[in-house]
Amino acid sequence: MPINTILTASKYSEALDKTFVQKSATSFFADNVLRAKFVGAKSVIIPDVDFAGLVDYDRDSGFARGAMTINQETYTMAMDRARSIQIDREDEDETGIANLAGKILGEYVRTKVVPECDAYVISKLFSFSTSANNAVVYESGKELAHITNAINGVRRIVGYDEELVAFVESDFYAALENSPEISRYITVSNFRKGEMDFQVKSINGVALIPVVPERMKSAYTFATSGDTNAGGFVPNEGAKTIRLIVMPKSGAHLVKKTEKMRVFSPEQNIDADAYKFDYRIYYDVFVKKSEEESIQAVYSN
Repeated sequence: MPINTILTASKYSEALDKTFVQKSATSFFADNVLRAKFVGAKSVIIPDVDFAGLVDYDRDSGFARGAMTINQETYTMAMDRARSIQIDREDEDETGIANLAGKILGEYVRTKVVPECDAYVISKLFSFSTSANNAVVYESGKELAHITNAINGVRRIVGYDEELVAFVESDFYAALENSPEISRYITVSNFRKGEMDFQVKSINGVALIPVVPERMKSAYTFATSGDTNAGGFVPNEGAKTIRLIVMPKSGAHLVKKTEKMRVFSPEQNIDADAYKFDYRIYYDVFVKKSEEESIQAVYSN
């Protein structure tokens, strides 16, 4: 069955991006990159603005001039990931190749792409908290104290008008929900990711985003193109378990330079009598130097 490969690729890419936004715990950081500018193949510039503070007004000389500094920080992207998937012509079911491929590719993004992106982003955010000495060791039974201290630590830096988020590891999240002392503080609130609104639980006005343990490790090894295994990622030996990260919702920038799908029909595929789908995502997450200290974390060894 012939397909318009250009139009189909565009539709698949749009649908897969929507799946990414829905299923990824960290996808909302992509909303913070409107001013990012790409320079070259691997670098992106994210401006960081700083101002001089107020001084007394002088009735003779008037206003004192203050400096505004715009640091054009250049960040290098590291995660250029891809995979080619083939669906044999004879595997097409009664719903047609478009629906079959949509289901398969959607499942691929949900089960492979989203977990890896979340794991990478969260582990990198944790590295900023340790660099700033803002990571503390987890003590069981002290979940309320941990999250309260982390929230207060962030608010001391960014103020009380910034929207905060908390990435919460599954066991930590369960302890919050199951504790009568803590559960009365938990409410339901709206949380926006891209163009979609979600209902999430929150505590003290901070959205709680539960994350499965496999995505809450301090360090990972990501498969390379030369690996002969199934690909993907695995936690490093001795990696710490991240129990909690609290930070401003606007505190990180998820830059996706490429998230593309190429589609080839069996007539175009020179390797097999199959539909071929090439998926590529080129991304990284960055935190401005002025915001690196606004990330608080709790971990266990």
